[in-house]
Amino acid sequence: MDNEYESRKKLIECAKKEFMEKGFEKASLRAISSAAGLTTGAIYFFFKDKNGLFGGVVDEPLQRIMTAIEQHFSEDMETDIAGYQHSSGDHDDFAELMISELYADRDAMMILLEKASGSKYEGIVDRLVERMERHNTALAKAYAAVCPEKKINEYMLHWFSHVQINAFVHLLTHVEEKERAVREIKPVMDMLVESWLKFVLE
Repeated sequence: MDNEYESRKKLIECAKKEFMEKGFEKASLRAISSAAGLTTGAIYFFFKDKNGLFGGVVDEPLQRIMTAIEQHFSEDMETDIAGYQHSSGDHDDFAELMISELYADRDAMMILLEKASGSKYEGIVDRLVERMERHNTALAKAYAAVCPEKKINEYMLHWFSHVQINAFVHLLTHVEEKERAVREIKPVMDMLVESWLKFVLE
């Protein structure tokens, strides 16, 4: 069992280097298995195929991020919408959690964002935007229900969903230091929340 665990771990480590250098499409399973001191059969044993191996690199960090996002969505929907007043810093906890999860394995996240072409993970940013838009729609409808004088701006809601996801993507791909990323994202979060309240609901 220990040997199997170590073999799987070694394959993931070597795959991460190969995917980072060459991307999913050009990565060689033979090169990965050779670097790990194993046969290509070991890759098929542990991961079934190339997509499975790619998932071995990116699935765990992606799941941690999705858990953080879903937790935030749940908290949003439990907010006292009628009485909510935004104040600077009231989303700092979420911002810090997201940066912590994104930078816990930054290389894996960079692979997911920039090296996934041809894999089943291609277009992951668009899928995250779609999930954000579903949440924004539900939240906007909840606001509109208690503020009948407000109307949802569908275009701005769609646009903001892109901006919210891309704020974190841009930070991850342009800022290497986690501590700086935490500092940079907090005013961005304040701006996004204030703008959402102003422009998504008219």
